[in-house]
Amino acid sequence: MATPAAQKRLTKEFAMISKNPPEFITAAHPSESNILEWHALISGAPNTPYAGGQYWCTLIFPPDYPFAPPAIRMHTPSGRFQTNTRLCLSISDYHPKSFNPAWSVSTILIGLMSFMNSEEMTAGSIGGSEAERKWHATRSRWFNSTGGGSSSKPVAGVQPTTKGIGGIKAGDGGRKFKAEFPEQDKENWEWMTTHRVDPATGKILPDPEGEPINCSPETKAIRRILGGSAAGVGAVVQGGQAARNAGQGWIWRNKFWVGAGFFVVYVMLARVLGQGD
Repeated sequence: MATPAAQKRLTKEFAMISKNPPEFITAAHPSESNILEWHALISGAPNTPYAGGQYWCTLIFPPDYPFAPPAIRMHTPSGRFQTNTRLCLSISDYHPKSFNPAWSVSTILIGLMSFMNSEEMTAGSIGGSEAERKWHATRSRWFNSTGGGSSSKPVAGVQPTTKGIGGIKAGDGGRKFKAEFPEQDKENWEWMTTHRVDPATGKILPDPEGEPINCSPETKAIRRILGGSAAGVGAVVQGGQAARNAGQGWIWRNKFWVGAGFFVVYVMLARVLGQGD
């Protein structure tokens, strides 16, 4: 339970961030049932691999905030952070001694976004390729509003609730996201309909015969990133590794064969030189 000081401070900050939200922070608010639990949506900044992406994070504040920092988690796959994992940042609960009580929710979210756009590695971060991060950005709306496709395909043994699995994870059918961001969830479903994204798989659906094809620049970009074509069925890149491979060279993808080839050449040269001696 929040202390009176934390209650007063977070109430004030909610009013401030609602009136003047930081750039690229499309939504930020405390949970209706717990002012210490905040949910925020970060929009991927232009000219970054995250452009067009919608990233959902939570800040869990301690009862004695602002004298201690929040735990920070990212729930939308991004190729930059592990999902549903506490992030080790100077503004998070990993480093309580470095936290400044003058820092606000806005400061924390701006710091998180800044770290996201860097390449610094720490606990909870991952080194995804640019292609993988673009792939995740294109799928982010689908992931948030469908629970990773579980809205159409329930996960065996999982009882969907607004709390998700272990808090917030894929498998809850997008219920928690909808509960926290009803307007954005509605927009996401309209977006999936417009761009013919299959809610169950995240793949591009075939264009119906006789109907005009959506040829907007955004749709073309989505089809290109997800492997679709402007004329018909799209095939989503299967898994993060496939997306990572898209950003790597031929030698890296075939490193084992290249290594074997070098070994064979080495043995042959050694024999030839040995015979010459």
